[in-house]
Amino acid sequence: MRASQVRVGWMAVLCLCLPGCGLLIDAVERVWPVSGNKVDIICERERVQVGLAMEPFRPFVFPTIWTDEGARVTGLDVELVRAMTDELSRRCGRTVTPVLHLVRFRDLFRLLNEGHLDWFMSAVAINTPAPARAGVAYSLPYFYGGGVSGITTSPAVLERVRANVREQAMHPSPDRLAATSHALDGLTIAVQDETSAYYYAEANLSPRRLILCDSLPAAFEYADSQAEPRIDVILGAQPVLEYMVTRVRKDWSLLIRESGRPLFLTKADYGVVVAEESYHLRWLLNDLLLKLDESGRLREMRTRWLDEEYAFPRRASLEGLSFDVEQMAAHYAQGTCRLKVEP
Repeated sequence: MRASQVRVGWMAVLCLCLPGCGLLIDAVERVWPVSGNKVDIICERERVQVGLAMEPFRPFVFPTIWTDEGARVTGLDVELVRAMTDELSRRCGRTVTPVLHLVRFRDLFRLLNEGHLDWFMSAVAINTPAPARAGVAYSLPYFYGGGVSGITTSPAVLERVRANVREQAMHPSPDRLAATSHALDGLTIAVQDETSAYYYAEANLSPRRLILCDSLPAAFEYADSQAEPRIDVILGAQPVLEYMVTRVRKDWSLLIRESGRPLFLTKADYGVVVAEESYHLRWLLNDLLLKLDESGRLREMRTRWLDEEYAFPRRASLEGLSFDVEQMAAHYAQGTCRLKVEP
């Protein structure tokens, strides 16, 4: 035992003298990461840092509303934040306050990896492969049956999409397994940067016909301006697009199959995003979502936000959560669109 300790000591001294020894130290640190229990940390500080997309993803996150008591935000994801925080308060034995950070969707992953957020949620698909999403983990789904779909203002475009699907069904390509992989051939597509729709388009569509937008409202504004190239289809999260064309932008229509069913380009469920090493927090969130699902409350939440008729400003004023008003100026800057440049 003594001899082994001496050998280890001499190896450590020798290692410090070698120029490449830092690599060994880095390797040891990666094999044996040092991290605390995130739940205990949250309980100790009595605050939980939660990220939400600054861009409205109705009905998951709505635009901010000013009230007599300050700015408020509401939506399905916001109601879930409240339920999660209540559960944390019970586990901690003290009141835990949610601190909301409304930031650009594309910045949520970075802020989580940098330790500024404990979790974030904004209709985030749990099955999207992307380099920017490394180092994160996902909870159980709280919304099922989502995915990427599209909307258009042109009946001619809708018929072209259907024709493309019929053509592929009659002449399937051996290297294209999905029945909808050619549905958008020859069309100009707009997507919000860094979302699941963006990564789908990057993997499957020609960059020569891809318009990148900072937000869904920016895509609508670009299309309304009649700018060139003209947008044929806007891709996005199907539940968000369906809500928009049903209640807000009725001049747009969902891409649907000839059977009348929505045309999904890929399917996805939506979950809460946490840091990969936050094992205890992930277990807590999974336990809570399971409890909400089995009790029927999660289903009631989805019905309340997706199916009921309501005025979201009233819900925001009555039950919305507050956030840092210093972010309000950036909140209303919905951004712009630009043609994707090939590398």
